[in-house]
Amino acid sequence: MARRSACQITAALVPVLVVLVIVAIDAWVYADSKQRADQGAPVVVRIGAFVVETPATWFVGCLLLWILFFPLYMVNRTG
Repeated sequence: MARRSACQITAALVPVLVVLVIVAIDAWVYADSKQRADQGAPVVVRIGAFVVETPATWFVGCLLLWILFFPLYMVNRTG
């Protein structure tokens, strides 16, 4: 019985670990985009009328739709 509860605890911690990793990546996106903006080379994405260019917008975008915004950030930060 103790083995089963240890597996349940481990399974319960996996989503928490995933969320912590995503939040850490989001914090890095914010810090990196702020540094680039301060250097005069902000990371900007324009899709039609939709524009993402401030560090706060990148951070919130990554928090809400990480699967979309993080790859967009990584592609657009280099060029």
